[in-house]
Amino acid sequence: KFHASYSQKKAGVATLISDKIDFKWKDVMRDEGGHYKWIKGAIQLEEITIINVYAPNQGATKYMRETLAKLKEAIDVSTIIVGDFNTSLSPIDRSTRQKTNKEIENLNNLINELDLTDIYRTLHPKSPGYTYFSSAHGTFSRIDHMLGHKTSLNKFKKIEIIQSTFSDHNGIQLEVNNHQRLRKFTNTWRLNNTLLNNQWVKEENSKRNC
Repeated sequence: KFHASYSQKKAGVATLISDKIDFKWKDVMRDEGGHYKWIKGAIQLEEITIINVYAPNQGATKYMRETLAKLKEAIDVSTIIVGDFNTSLSPIDRSTRQKTNKEIENLNNLINELDLTDIYRTLHPKSPGYTYFSSAHGTFSRIDHMLGHKTSLNKFKKIEIIQSTFSDHNGIQLEVNNHQRLRKFTNTWRLNNTLLNNQWVKEENSKRNC
């Protein structure tokens, strides 16, 4: 288990890796504010870098752009960026079909400059794939994302949204082919529903839904 958290419990990310996967970690970098965590390692001797991000509700798009720019040198062909970006990346990501603003355009431009791509949107160009429901506004959106390097697209076999009945966020499951060793492994990023029983999580959810 790898995690990053903030002392005031206002943010935090965690990456759980199954002991059934032959994962060998090499380096870990954590954000002091608890908003992201960078893990470099290998699965079946193939390099992989996982960046898990939770963007704050306020200024999420700007935060994501600044964070990606900060981690630019750590992003390579083996990188997969996952998490709650708290922002959509295209009009189809929202049930309201709201147009993208300048900040989202700037974020998408940086994603493109880093040779990254929105894996779900690339494999499902016409499916909304909503991951979040706002009970306050009665709208659906896809604000949880997985970004991968464009040159690794041939490794991304399948990506799907995993429905959750215990949270307002759905999970995302990505299946990756390891061509080098002709074996298959699956990376899954999804909410750990048992965390919903944690008192501070309940309090944060209550504040968010107000």
